[in-house]
Amino acid sequence: MALQSAFHMLPNYSPESPAESEVVAPGEVLRVRQEKLTSVLHLVSGRVQMGILEDGQMRHQLGVVEGPFWLDGASAMLNLPCPVDMVTETRVQLRRQPLEAFQRSVEALPKAAQMLLRDMAIGYRQQTELAVSRLAQDAEARCAQWLLSHAQEDGSGALSVTLSQRKRLIAAQLGIAPETFSRVLRNLREHGLILGSGNVLKLPEPGALQMVASGG
Repeated sequence: MALQSAFHMLPNYSPESPAESEVVAPGEVLRVRQEKLTSVLHLVSGRVQMGILEDGQMRHQLGVVEGPFWLDGASAMLNLPCPVDMVTETRVQLRRQPLEAFQRSVEALPKAAQMLLRDMAIGYRQQTELAVSRLAQDAEARCAQWLLSHAQEDGSGALSVTLSQRKRLIAAQLGIAPETFSRVLRNLREHGLILGSGNVLKLPEPGALQMVASGG
């Protein structure tokens, strides 16, 4: 099942919601990845993007949902943090329900319905987390491939790469944001797969870097 369809797996059952609702303008962040939930958002109307934010911009969009929809119902049922960033695409109307009240509403449902909703919530979480991890792995793999393809041997046989272009241009070639490129280089450096912080990067572990490039 496609990820966008998975966002609609949670049925729009209607536990009692607070009477008051709020209106949020386009471009506002509703949820941040790995944010611990204290309330659950019910999107009454409007559209919300789900994906990965970088420097305040939705760099990787995983889907769009339209109200009525429980934005973080699956996470609330499993008592887990939000797996994605959520940003309003249009002007939206939403209600906030305390986490405990939402969970009590779920517990009041028939056992068969609870089990079905929980199974759907688990499937949604697994699919979403897999998509997020693949995005991160894909960016690292592309950067590793680029580094290996541009590596040259020095007199001692060691490999190094000279960044002859601005990082912004290299990132554009790789189809990723400049911030993502910098983050991946930082991660590779922390793991000892590249050395140096200037325009010349040494590759002390080309075998390990090749594993990253192949998605291993």
